[in-house]
Amino acid sequence: MKKLLVCAASLFAACAAPLAAQDMAIVNATVVTGDGGEPIKDGVVIIEAGRVTYAGAPDGRSFATDAVMDVNDAWVTPGLFATVTTLGLVDVGAVSQSNDQGAGSAPFGAALETALALNPYSQHLMVHRAAGITRAATSTVPSASIFAGQGAIIDLDNDRSPVMKANAFQMVALGERGAGIAGGSRTASHALLRAALREATMVRRPMPRTHDIEASADVLLGSFDVEALRHVVTGEQPLYIRVERASDILQALALKNEFAELDLVLVGVSEGWLVAKEIAASGVPVIADGLDDLPSNFEQLAATQSNIGRMTRAGVTVAINAAGLNHARRLPQVAGNLVALNKVPGAIGLSWGEAFASISSIPAKISGMGDQAGVLKPGALGDVVIWDGDPLELGSIPVRVYIDGVEQDLTTHQSRLRDRYKSGPTGAMPKAFEW
Repeated sequence: MKKLLVCAASLFAACAAPLAAQDMAIVNATVVTGDGGEPIKDGVVIIEAGRVTYAGAPDGRSFATDAVMDVNDAWVTPGLFATVTTLGLVDVGAVSQSNDQGAGSAPFGAALETALALNPYSQHLMVHRAAGITRAATSTVPSASIFAGQGAIIDLDNDRSPVMKANAFQMVALGERGAGIAGGSRTASHALLRAALREATMVRRPMPRTHDIEASADVLLGSFDVEALRHVVTGEQPLYIRVERASDILQALALKNEFAELDLVLVGVSEGWLVAKEIAASGVPVIADGLDDLPSNFEQLAATQSNIGRMTRAGVTVAINAAGLNHARRLPQVAGNLVALNKVPGAIGLSWGEAFASISSIPAKISGMGDQAGVLKPGALGDVVIWDGDPLELGSIPVRVYIDGVEQDLTTHQSRLRDRYKSGPTGAMPKAFEW
């Protein structure tokens, strides 16, 4: 069992004694299971040995624990799952020494491993944990290459080991971003991507590379990049492709015709509603920005906030991404906006259950965690959040967060500052404020 790190005044506070998962029964709750269904009134959630053993309406069962928590109709949900983030890679974005999200001068692209640079003491992890996010997919961004590198799946608990799965997916940029990196045209980004995948296909065995490949003048990638992409062309590692324009989306889907084993995920997809039938037919899931409602560049001319609702109605599996790679704490607000969108004449949003699933169980499934995260059901991880109101309402906040059945410290740098100064000085001012 992981240790709970209790952060006091110092960022690098010592670890407390190891804490086991807490067996408990939460009763009299408004329970959200996260599977797309509507909230359950007077619900019960039971956590044992760090796992969910029951979640739903009362059924008369007895509890195997004396720790019964009556939450008086409070909302109880699974932990949120944030995807396509840079959590743990950035402390201060404008300070390059604390920002590991891009490697613009690196000789590598696909071979970059996000897990090696993660900072478990990052304030951003603490802030997002306090916002109810318990698991996340995090990755560097494309910079020197159209390939960003290998992203990781992390938890946001208080210990020193956030990485659940290293090298969990590969990220690549097409569209305007990819074109700019590859040489100024979409033709260059597509040629580079296909050449790289073909080269990896020829080396579908561990390094070292064969003599024939080493001797070829057509080799574009270093051996470490090829080794990373070898797991992509075999479908062992999902390939996340960032595209926005409808025509770029179709070109990304067409990659399956050349590389049948690719496990594709589309990211961005502002114009996805224009080709929603094609995306649905392909079975490729989408991670879309829920705040794209107007074009901000030429590849988003058809952007509309109804994009996610229209794709969902067409049968596309859609997870919501928040604008800004380090701002996933806004996910409940973005999901709530899509619920409210149903009240706008002519607009298409999501039902409450669909919206919550798009920030919990759906991104967990896309990230390879299936029924283990983002849901309250027997066998799932004991990630539970208790809220002071409807979690998709802007003013609601978590009051308790459990990860693997262990209650988390919700203290952040911001909350310490708030508590320090909200009542004004009671004595001598700190040295930093002395004149």
